[in-house]
Amino acid sequence: MAYFLKQSHLKGRTYLSIVESFYSPEKHGSAHRTYKSLASVETWKKKGIDDPVAHFQKEVDELNAAHKIKKELQISDESPEVYLGYFPYASLLKCMDIKKYVDYLNNSNSFTFDLYELLSTLIFARLVNPCSKRKTFHEVLPKLHQSVHYSYDQLLSGLGYIGNDYGKFIEIFNEQLDMVYKKETDKTYFDCTNFYFEIDKQDDFRRKGPSKESRKDPIVGMGLLLDANQIPIGMKMFPGNQSEKPIMRDVVNDLRNTYQINGRTIHVADKGLNCADNIAFAKENGDGYLFSKSVKMLPETEQTWVTMDSDDWEEVRDKEGHLVYKYKSCIDQFPYNITIDENTGKKKILMFKEKRVLTYNPKLAAKKKYEIEKQAEKARELCYSQAKRSEFGDLGKYVDFINEKGGKAKAKINQEAIDKERKLAGYNLLVTSETKMSEREIYETYHNLWRIEESFKIMKSDLDARPVFLQKESTIKGHFLICYLSVLLERLLQFKVFNKEFSTYEIMKFTREFRLVKGESKYINITTSSRFIKEFAKLSKLPLTNYYLTERQIKQILNYKI
Repeated sequence: MAYFLKQSHLKGRTYLSIVESFYSPEKHGSAHRTYKSLASVETWKKKGIDDPVAHFQKEVDELNAAHKIKKELQISDESPEVYLGYFPYASLLKCMDIKKYVDYLNNSNSFTFDLYELLSTLIFARLVNPCSKRKTFHEVLPKLHQSVHYSYDQLLSGLGYIGNDYGKFIEIFNEQLDMVYKKETDKTYFDCTNFYFEIDKQDDFRRKGPSKESRKDPIVGMGLLLDANQIPIGMKMFPGNQSEKPIMRDVVNDLRNTYQINGRTIHVADKGLNCADNIAFAKENGDGYLFSKSVKMLPETEQTWVTMDSDDWEEVRDKEGHLVYKYKSCIDQFPYNITIDENTGKKKILMFKEKRVLTYNPKLAAKKKYEIEKQAEKARELCYSQAKRSEFGDLGKYVDFINEKGGKAKAKINQEAIDKERKLAGYNLLVTSETKMSEREIYETYHNLWRIEESFKIMKSDLDARPVFLQKESTIKGHFLICYLSVLLERLLQFKVFNKEFSTYEIMKFTREFRLVKGESKYINITTSSRFIKEFAKLSKLPLTNYYLTERQIKQILNYKI
C-alpha cells in the first residue's frame, strides 16, 4: 500500500488529490481510492502557497513514511491468527437445519442476542480450542472467521438457558439427525461417568460420590446413550451422589416417550450397570439386554464352569495364527432378585432364560495378572510395616486381619485370595436375552462399548470438559450440553461423512490445527500437512492444502456443503 499525488486537468485548471493504492482481492491486483481531495493549484496559489505541488508532495511523503514505520515496527491490537477447523461442523449444522428450530426458541423468548449464533459458536470454540468461558469469549471467539454479536454476560445468560432445558436441544438435534442420517436403535449402548469440581463445599447438584478418578471432590454424573452406529442420542445429568444404575432406565424411557420408539431395543452396558432391576426393566419393555458380569461374583458352581478345561471352547485367531480370544456358551434359566416395591424395597426372585458367553483373552489375562502382582506386593509391604487397617484400602481384599490381645489387628497376606484372582484373570462373562444371537456377534456387539468410552475420553481430554469454571447448575448443564453436541458432531463427521476411515485423533488434530494467519492481502495457511487434510481436500475439492488463501477461497471453505 502507498500514497501518491495525483494531478487532473479540467477546463484549464489543475486539480490535486492524494490517492491511496492497495491490493484488491476482487481484481487480483492493485487498485486505487481517493484518500484526500484537494482544491486546484490556482486556488492554493491565491492562498499564498507558491508551489502547491511541492507542498502537498511533502504531505504524501510523510504519509508513506508513517505507513512504513507502522508496517515495520508496530504490531496489531488484534491477533492475525484465524481458526478455520470448525467449518465441517458448521456444514453439518446447516445440513441438519438446526438454525430453523433454535430460531423458534429464540423468537418465543425475545432474547436480545441470537441464540443459534451463541450455541453454534460455543460449539465451534469448544472444538478448536477448549478453555474457560471467559477465555473463550476474549481469546477464542475473536479468532473465529465470523465475529460474534453478544456480550460475555449474554454468553452466560444464554448458557444458563440452554442448560435449564438441555433435553429440548438434544431433542432438536436427534430429530434432525434422524431426518438426515437415520438413527438406529435396534441396539443402544449406555454408560455413565462423572466429572469432578475443585470446590470444598457441596451443593444440591455437585455432590460427593464414587469418583472415576478416585478423588474426594464433589462430582456430577453423566449418562450417555449411543445408537447402533455409536452416534450419541441421549444424555442425562444427575447429582454425584446418585446411583448410576437407575439412570439407564430414565434415559431409555425419556427417548421412548419423546420419539415414540416402539421397536425392540437391545440395551448394551458394562458390568457397572448390570443389575437385576435393569434386566427386568428391559424385559418389561419388550427389549433385550447384553451386559457383562463379574466372574468373581458368580456362585462357586458357576466359577467351576468358568475355569474347567473342556472341549467346548472355540478359538478365534488372527492372520498370524495367534490366539485373540476363545469362548464357550450355555443357555439356561437364571435367577434374578427383582425389586417389586420401591417404597418398601420388597424383592422377588424371577427366572429369566438367557445365553451366557464366557470369553478368555490371553492379553487381558497377562495385563490383569501383572496388576494383581503389583497390588499384592503393595499389600505385603504394608503388612511388613505393620500399617493400620485403614491404610490398606482396596488392598484389604488380599489380607486377613487377625485380632490379637489388646484389640490390635495383625495383617497377614491371604494367598488363597490372590491365587483365586490370578486364576480368574482374563475371563469375562457376557449375559444376554438374545439366545439366537451367535457368540461372535455377542462378543463384537459388546466390545463396541469402547466407542462410548472413547466419547467420554473426547469430552474429558480433547474437549477439556473438566475442570468446570462455572457455579450455577444451569450453566454447568449448559457447558456439558455444548460438550455433548461437540462430540455428536465429531462422531457424525467420523462415522457418517468419512465412514470410519479416519480416527478420532486425526479428525480432532485437523480441527485444532487448521488455522490461518491474516496477511496484508492474503491469508497464510499454517496447518501441518497430514493424510486427513490431503484426503479431505480431494473429497471436498477445497483448497485446504494451499499455502496462500484469498478471502474468496475462505468463503468457499465456509460455505462448503456436506
